[in-house]
Amino acid sequence: MGVTHALRATVKDGRLVLDEPVDLPDGTVVDLMPIDQGDDPDDADRARLHAALDRSQRDFLAGKGIPAEDVLAELRARSGR
Repeated sequence: MGVTHALRATVKDGRLVLDEPVDLPDGTVVDLMPIDQGDDPDDADRARLHAALDRSQRDFLAGKGIPAEDVLAELRARSGR
């Protein structure tokens, strides 16, 4: 069983309190993650992001990708690991 929508909760006295009723059976474990309020792109930023993702997908489909092992090796070399 999976929840297909986000649950909103508020911290009260060190506990998370759901802001709305939820129809889940007792004992269901729900992972909650705080939302980064600073990561909400405006329309122009979102358009640039989607354009970059489209370019990336076209490059990948054209065989211009870089194997993950190569990228990880380069990152490790840069960090001295």
